[in-house]
Amino acid sequence: MASDIAHVDTSPNPRNLSAEEDAARASKLAKAGDWSRRAPLLPALIFVIILTQLPFVATIVVSFMNWNAYYPDERGFAGFDNFARVFTDSNTRNAVVVTILLTVLVVVISLVLGMAIALLLDRKFLGRGIVRTLMITPFLIVPVAAALLWKHALYNPEYGLLNGLLKAVFGDNAPQPEWISNNPLLAIVAALVWQWTPFMMLILLAGLQSRPLDVVEAARIDGASAWQIFRTMTLPHMRQYIELSGLLGAIYVVQNFDHVFTITSGGLGTANLPYFIYQTFYTAQDYGRASAAGVVVVVGTIIIATAALRTAFSLFKDEN
Repeated sequence: MASDIAHVDTSPNPRNLSAEEDAARASKLAKAGDWSRRAPLLPALIFVIILTQLPFVATIVVSFMNWNAYYPDERGFAGFDNFARVFTDSNTRNAVVVTILLTVLVVVISLVLGMAIALLLDRKFLGRGIVRTLMITPFLIVPVAAALLWKHALYNPEYGLLNGLLKAVFGDNAPQPEWISNNPLLAIVAALVWQWTPFMMLILLAGLQSRPLDVVEAARIDGASAWQIFRTMTLPHMRQYIELSGLLGAIYVVQNFDHVFTITSGGLGTANLPYFIYQTFYTAQDYGRASAAGVVVVVGTIIIATAALRTAFSLFKDEN
């Protein structure tokens, strides 16, 4: 019996496998466990690929073709001609300039107003929760509905709120300007700022609430003014939050179509790149050129989104 006990294998590797074989077996088991966790997500992944990536691949293919519905017999391979036309056409350049100007104005103004509102909402006062909820309401409105609200309820020269306020303040002889006709781009900017300021405010308010309050209180006790605290402590702490909100806002504003289409229909020099693509595809029916412009917009958006993700990851890394 003693000899039987002596021959019992008590090692952790009952099959006498080598170290390499044991590591390979453990790696296979780990991979099997990973796939068992990922398998339920495969249908959703396949659905997303079919819904987003296949149309984008088709758009890339069409962007290299000479395809205009008005000239069906001339359809064929065009190489980079469509991209050359996108970068050399005067209408396209104007659309690029309008897109950049619209994005910069909306993002900068929204950031400034969002910071001011966030600083106010960071203070304690009666009804702060209700005020915060009301402040994010514009961001929750459907963009087309918000654009229609500004076009008809505010800008209309006959029954709009803005001209009604002018008449109430200055009487019947008050000027009744055509807000959209006189300042078309600023009319779109104002509507977008109204809708995107709450988005900026939410991110900046989260950044303000993550400040080390003990350090701020110590600086206040030492005699630092509110402006000195904001300039030397609050603003450096908020840098990454400002970058993140600005980049995320730029991603959405660059792709804005609803306000341009609803308020001005792309007229009066307000056609941005998304509206230019719509005109090229729907009105001119030049599918190749419209696809090339769409690819350019997607690439630009990916660049901005990559910068936004890097900023977000660095922010989370610093917090951890």
